[in-house]
Amino acid sequence: MLEALKQEVFEANQKLVDFGLVILTWGNVSAITPDRQYVVIKPSGVDYANMTADQMVVTDLQGNVVEGDLRPSSDLMTHLELYRAFPQVNSVVHTHSRYATAMAQAERSLPCYGTTHADTFYGRVPCTRHLTKEEVEEAYEKNTGIVIEETFRVKKLDPMAVPGVLVRKHGPFTWGANCKKAVENALILEETAHMALLTEQFAQQHKQAKVYQAPEAPQYLKDKHYYRKHGANAYYGQK
Repeated sequence: MLEALKQEVFEANQKLVDFGLVILTWGNVSAITPDRQYVVIKPSGVDYANMTADQMVVTDLQGNVVEGDLRPSSDLMTHLELYRAFPQVNSVVHTHSRYATAMAQAERSLPCYGTTHADTFYGRVPCTRHLTKEEVEEAYEKNTGIVIEETFRVKKLDPMAVPGVLVRKHGPFTWGANCKKAVENALILEETAHMALLTEQFAQQHKQAKVYQAPEAPQYLKDKHYYRKHGANAYYGQK
């Protein structure tokens, strides 16, 4: 079942390798069916080099395996929570990409320092709170998804305008309307995290100060770059 979606999810997982966003088996892509009844996700711990499309695992929204001989990704329950919380999301990506993960480990949100960031993420990419000891022990992956949803709800963020998050001490999750977009957002998040590090290093050198944070891009510039690509009056790219 869902052979076309399995192929799409398989190819998206391979893109994580192509883009240098994962090593070993660190990462996963999933997608949900249009009726939001089933999810296709990468199998747990399978080497990307040996992975095939028919190894993709199909589950229901409760996490029960519907089709597949392998165990689904250990992050499945996080993905399922995001699909429940964000109904416009059709694909979810998780990586341990170097710069975005380092920022999550530093317990920092990702500031919007310029137009490259604002083209995709409308403002800061938030960093979640810590999961409590009880949340980790009770249902770690499920509660990771719940904490992501909580972050967006409390901060009043639109998950389609800020299609990514940094899970504190863990790493980045991104999402999108399809697998291609979700993976693209993972790549952009990693690149802008790298740029942010360099921006702050240059700013410190320029100010000759040990602690200095470069100012964020002005709101009107964020608005211009985000809305030229998104919304009713978008004009970037082809119709």
